[in-house]
Amino acid sequence: MSKMDERILVVDRGYLFEDEALTFQGLLTDPVKFKHIMKKFNNYFEVRRGDAEVNFEWKQPIPYTIIRRGKEVFVYKRLSGGGEVRLHDQLSIGVGGHMNKINDIRNWNDNLKINMFREIGEELRIDTPLFSDPTIVGIVNDEENEVGRVHICILAVIDLPEDAEVEVQETEQLEGYWIRTKDLTKAGLFESLESWSQIAAGIL
Repeated sequence: MSKMDERILVVDRGYLFEDEALTFQGLLTDPVKFKHIMKKFNNYFEVRRGDAEVNFEWKQPIPYTIIRRGKEVFVYKRLSGGGEVRLHDQLSIGVGGHMNKINDIRNWNDNLKINMFREIGEELRIDTPLFSDPTIVGIVNDEENEVGRVHICILAVIDLPEDAEVEVQETEQLEGYWIRTKDLTKAGLFESLESWSQIAAGIL
C-alpha cells in the first residue's frame, strides 16, 4: 500500500479553531486555551493521507516528542532516503508521525499515547525503558509553510537518564546525534532546524 493510501486521523479545521477565532501562530502553552483545543481532538475522524495532505479544511495532529538527556537533546536529520521529501536535510529535535486509529480505542488521550510511543519505537532505539509518559508541553501551529498548513503539532518532552544511549532505527532515512540544548539557538544550527523544532527550541 502506498503511504498516501494510509488511513490517518484528522480534525476539521473550522471546528478545531472555532472558525478561526482560536487560530494562533507558533507555540500555545496557555493552560486554558491549550486544554480547550486538546478536548476538540476527541472529534477526530479517519481519511486517506493523500487527501489530507492537500485539504486545508483538515488538520492532521502529529505527536512530536523531544528526547532529552540532562542538558542535551537528541537531534536527527531526515536523509534523502526518507519519506517526507519536503523535510529532507532539515534537522529535527522531535520524533513525530501521523496518527492512526487504534482498534477498540476511541479515547483521544489513549490514541495519542499509543501513537506517540509507536513512533518513538519505530524511529529510535533507546537503551533504557521508558518508565514515564512524555510530558505534553504545548501545541505548535505553523501556518507559514506548506507542511504546517495541514498539520498541527502536539509537543511533548521525555527525559532520559543522563547515561542513556539513543540510536536511529532506519539509518538509510535518518542520522541522529546529541546536541547541547543551549546550542540549539545558535546561528547556523538554528537555521537548519525544521520550523516546529525552531519554535520548540525556545522553551527548552
